Amino acid sequence: MQLAKWGIRMKGAFDFSDPSNYSNRELSWLLFNKRVLGEARDKQTPLFERLKFLSITASNLDEFFMIRVAALKDMVNADYAKPDIAGMKPAEQLTEINRSVHDLVNQQYNTYNRSLLPLLRQNGLRVIERHEELSEPEAFYVDRYFEENVYPVLTPMAVDSSRPFPLIRNKTLNIGALITNKKQEGEPEFATVQVPGVLSRIVPIMTGDESTTVILLEEIIERNISKLFLNYDIICAHHFRLMRNADLNIEEDETEDLLKEIEKQIKMRQWGQAIRLEVEESIDDRLLSILVESLAIKPEDIYQVNGPLDLTFLMKMYGLNGFEHLKENRYGRPVPVAGMAEADIFEEIKEGDILLHHPFQEFTPVIEFIRQAAADPDVLAIKQTLYRVSGNSPIINALAQAAENGKQVTVLVELKARFDEENNIVWARMLEKAGCHVIYGLVGLKTHCKITLVVRREEDGIRRYVHLGTGNYNDATAKLYTDLGLLTCQAAMGEDATAVFNMLSGYSEPLSWNKLVLAPLWLKDRFIYLIDRERRNARAGRPSHIIVKVNSLCDKDIIEALYRAAAAGAQIDLIIRGICCLKTGLPEIGGRITVRSIVGNFLEHSRIFYFENDGSPEYYCSSADWMPRNLERRVEIMFPVEQPRLREQIMDILNTLLRDTVKAHCLTPEGSYEKVDKRGKLTFNSQQEFCRKAAVRTEENQTAEGSRVFIPKTHHEEEDSI
Repeated sequence: MQLAKWGIRMKGAFDFSDPSNYSNRELSWLLFNKRVLGEARDKQTPLFERLKFLSITASNLDEFFMIRVAALKDMVNADYAKPDIAGMKPAEQLTEINRSVHDLVNQQYNTYNRSLLPLLRQNGLRVIERHEELSEPEAFYVDRYFEENVYPVLTPMAVDSSRPFPLIRNKTLNIGALITNKKQEGEPEFATVQVPGVLSRIVPIMTGDESTTVILLEEIIERNISKLFLNYDIICAHHFRLMRNADLNIEEDETEDLLKEIEKQIKMRQWGQAIRLEVEESIDDRLLSILVESLAIKPEDIYQVNGPLDLTFLMKMYGLNGFEHLKENRYGRPVPVAGMAEADIFEEIKEGDILLHHPFQEFTPVIEFIRQAAADPDVLAIKQTLYRVSGNSPIINALAQAAENGKQVTVLVELKARFDEENNIVWARMLEKAGCHVIYGLVGLKTHCKITLVVRREEDGIRRYVHLGTGNYNDATAKLYTDLGLLTCQAAMGEDATAVFNMLSGYSEPLSWNKLVLAPLWLKDRFIYLIDRERRNARAGRPSHIIVKVNSLCDKDIIEALYRAAAAGAQIDLIIRGICCLKTGLPEIGGRITVRSIVGNFLEHSRIFYFENDGSPEYYCSSADWMPRNLERRVEIMFPVEQPRLREQIMDILNTLLRDTVKAHCLTPEGSYEKVDKRGKLTFNSQQEFCRKAAVRTEENQTAEGSRVFIPKTHHEEEDSI
């Protein structure tokens, strides 16, 4: 991509392509995870919500190591030394990542030990940190629990001349021990046992006490480890956990059967290169030396922690009964359309486009759209892309039912959706058995767009109904992630949707498009054009303003275009949840670019774009972030929102997010993120405001054009936060 293609020139000596004007992607992501950790450390956040945020930081870090750190290590091993947009080579990035992550992990455990554990005890939840703390009745209960529930599941493994060092599986929690034979003198031997993932890691201790007492499964096993090695003395026993390279390496051009190749690669994840070892802070040096040598781990990749390994267990602790008063006060969850289950969804869409704002409005209309299409005798065909779906997906079931009802059903199931590969393979096979035509993605590209097309025979001819979204067709995460979805039967949208599926199934690209903009074809060019149009307007003294909400921004061409637009005088307000490689406060930009990140009870996931366009604003939503992978290596869709009433709602969403003074963090010119300065400002939480609006409005809003936004009635729903 050459910016000169759009006639973009920078006057003066300032060079916006200089690496010093960009932030490293990986370090920016770590700043995001630190913001999540900040929610766990925030005393204003309810206690159990703090547990959940701390769990999320641990889960995020696991994926970061398995994919991003693993990729950097592969580059170093291959002697790849090309710098990134911030001028950092892979080896330099790894050095900075190790330093930052060690600091982050220390903060995690300081938060857990010094803040959360004492508060849990004060509020009636006692967590046994070490099995030595057990009282006599508690010890009796724990030992009996071990004998009856744990012992039959365990497989102890010793290492000697006839038994090599075992495979330590990725992400599993293990207990390593040094043991000596009671009957023979000799050097200590290494033994290990995997903490079984099939059992609950959090074990309540039932001793009749009024307060709730729990102990972690690994502590129960460690207490009873001598029962696994009856002829040996236990010198020491310590917990450890290994992280491996889990990035799939698929040569798609050389693969005859993509499904079988991905199945094989998934199994290989357990054998990937060791990239991170977590151990107890008190681990015996001899035991640690054995692990380091056997696993070929480097010293900088060892994390000695003061507390339980793998803090993701805190997400399960959140679900313990009796602590609802320590969780977020929530508004009831809304129903987008009263009686939607009984309504004719197609008649509703024909009356006007429907814009849905999840999770503040339920995902129900999207599910009903597929269900009714599956059962409707006038529906001839259903076509849909699936990237991530829930474990018991009603959409999958509806698609299978549609095929059994004789409809033409085409589903693109993206097998390369990271960490959902196995789930998607299962669904793909089920849909094929039901009679659906299943496409396993495209060679060299991930299909990340979210689109459904329903072709229906009506009195006046064939009509096409389309759903377009910023998030996945996943009814579970739709309760947790903020996303937007559009239901429409505009003829132009229907024609474009048909063209999308013809491209996906048969590589047939139309000569022209009506409304939709696709990556990797020309979405990036379109964004550059829209940004540069604001630059030209600003330079000519015309109204110029850009507001963008995305999850990540790290595409250099996009950033440079934003820099140039701001230098020309355009105001640019960015709402970026995670990675941001753009810097604020550069000399020729001043304060004309603002960046804020909102980390709240729901995961901000929608992608929204506003361009002032000299007083004739344009509004778009998309499945794509501003990242090279989205713009150049994925199939993505951007769609316009054109009805005035729907535009008003989108503008209200953006303005509400920009007003946040509680969950918003602003990017400073120094590269750090700080909470919004509340001095002289009213406290304002954007996500709570969206909940409030959804709870108090009970009727549909209509515009003169007939387009509508459904403002729902309320009902109670339990799982509604992240």
